[in-house]
Amino acid sequence: MEQVKRLTRNCGKINPKDAADYVKAGGYEGLKKALKMDGQEIINLMKDSGLRGRGGAGFPTFRKMQFTFDTESDIKYVVCNADEGEPGTNKDRILLSEDPCSILEGMAITGKTVGANYGYIYLRGEYSYIREILEAAIESSTKLGFLGKDIQGSGFDFEIKIASGAGAYVCGEETALFESIEGHRGEPRFRPPFPSIQGLFGKPTVLNNVETLANIGPILANGAEWFKSVGTENSPGTKLFTVIGNVNHRGVYEYPMGINLKELIFDCCGGVEDGRELIAVQAGGASGAYINASQIDMPLDIDHISDSGGRLGCGTIMVIDETNCMVDIVLNNAYFFKEESCGQCTPCREGTTRLYRFIEDISQGRGSLETLEKIDRLIECMENASLCGLGRSATVPVASAIRNFRPIFIKHIDKDPCPICDDVKVANVS
Repeated sequence: MEQVKRLTRNCGKINPKDAADYVKAGGYEGLKKALKMDGQEIINLMKDSGLRGRGGAGFPTFRKMQFTFDTESDIKYVVCNADEGEPGTNKDRILLSEDPCSILEGMAITGKTVGANYGYIYLRGEYSYIREILEAAIESSTKLGFLGKDIQGSGFDFEIKIASGAGAYVCGEETALFESIEGHRGEPRFRPPFPSIQGLFGKPTVLNNVETLANIGPILANGAEWFKSVGTENSPGTKLFTVIGNVNHRGVYEYPMGINLKELIFDCCGGVEDGRELIAVQAGGASGAYINASQIDMPLDIDHISDSGGRLGCGTIMVIDETNCMVDIVLNNAYFFKEESCGQCTPCREGTTRLYRFIEDISQGRGSLETLEKIDRLIECMENASLCGLGRSATVPVASAIRNFRPIFIKHIDKDPCPICDDVKVANVS
């Protein structure tokens, strides 16, 4: 199946540091149209398009704009979440390094919409090499009059600055991200107030991730119906999927929302490596649900993934074959969340640590059926009491793995031989 390259249309074809190249490729046409519209008109267009957030729970983009638009303030902000701390995810890196002006355009349009004159790109610390690209793109866009003072003679001013993260996964949470930009420890805030009322520096703020912002310019340029011409009714447009793991053709792919997961793995990505058996797929990155091979005949859109107990999130698809033990996979996942918890709230700080220890007990033959019961109770507590999404997200892979691969966990509890784990132990000894 051929890719539908809307977001990646310019990748590898233009100089990412030169806004003039972006303009020649049709860039900033959306901003030009937005400058002649009022904020509510743009919001109505975004509502008609049906664009939903491409980095988390799929929240309608127009609603974030509307909330901030309706809040009166002398200063407002637009923030781009370019932290991309989800393991194995590379989609934002592709856009940031190869077509950064598409993100700058989306931010400027959002600023014009909500009445914000200042924007921040919160860039992942490990993406230090991209900072130079972004700075050059901002400078060249300013020289051409698409950023800065009196954009295209419209009287609208919009300035973008870059803030670098320091490698904390929790700063992907919007209020922790604000704290980090402000120079504080990256910890989530209590809500309400919500960012549209009191966000960055205490001012109304609209925050979107890289992929969401990259969609805004083309929607303004081409219209809502064009955007809805691909995808599904409730999840229109395309999606960037990062396919990793035991698959023949790993990489970042752009396909319409609703593409079948089975088709993506076997037709688009060439199937499992060396013809081995597929046992599991994790959709949505480290915080996504694990499903077994019998469940992969499903559409990849926001609602279908949510109905399966997970979330589409960042769109990372990890393919897992028969050479892996699911208990070991989940243990590694639990370790990530244990290490990345900021420690601010007890349910997450203690919960992620105990989840890891419970899975570790099962993996090493010390677990029991009571351990699974304790995990269930702990997950319920974390889901209901964690301050931010990290504590709640940490439970999704564990709960889904136990639900969909329970016999494997029971085998470890019963101390039945696990050929995968036993082979690893022999290799470590030798």
